[in-house]
Amino acid sequence: MGTPEQGLREQLVAVARRMNASGINQGTSGNLSARIPGGLLITPSSLPYDLMQPADLVAIDLEGRPLGGAHAAEAVPGGGPRRPSSEWRLHADILASRPELQAVLHCHSIHATALACHGRAIPPFHYMTAVAGGDDIRCAPYATFGTAELSALAVQALEGRLACLLAQHGQVTVGSSLDQALRIAIEVETLARMYLQALQLGEPPLLSAEQMAAVHHQFRTLLYGAAPEAAAPEAPAAG
Repeated sequence: MGTPEQGLREQLVAVARRMNASGINQGTSGNLSARIPGGLLITPSSLPYDLMQPADLVAIDLEGRPLGGAHAAEAVPGGGPRRPSSEWRLHADILASRPELQAVLHCHSIHATALACHGRAIPPFHYMTAVAGGDDIRCAPYATFGTAELSALAVQALEGRLACLLAQHGQVTVGSSLDQALRIAIEVETLARMYLQALQLGEPPLLSAEQMAAVHHQFRTLLYGAAPEAAAPEAPAAG
């Protein structure tokens, strides 16, 4: 196995563990992937992150077929190779539709999922909604997990965005790196918690399109023009 892929496997396991340690995911419910030549590396099905090793990650092409050779998945003791996450199609379809992206993260963070259970997007009630690349964070309609319907709806909700909610399910974030996908997921969960708190006083006032345009401009300025269009900057934390 080449050194670059081994390093990516180690990073993916580390970020998956950080995902759970951050509190945005529980047990084995979330999944994480990174692009590799010919397909993607994805976390395996039903393996706790604290037990996961780099060799446990599953390499598949964008149609879900195993990548052989040096990419071959580790065998389960007493059985065959590990199975990719049941949400592999979601990851593969997002990466196929967005060639500029390198990583996809899916988790069931509590507050974002609570909003998603009502089919609610996160509107521009706070300037940091811009961290997802647009003025709001959309909520994709409900579809059964692991299906082509779900991934198609997620791809649509992610148009021009780096995050979306999945109705009655959770959230998805994407990025140019695993670290960026995790940072955005944590920010989405923070925004969801803020929004739920603000709703206790009634629907909060929203920032206008002009005000949000100024936020996007400020984010680009802070990056000295390095942020690509519809890509989230390394923005300062909310506050």
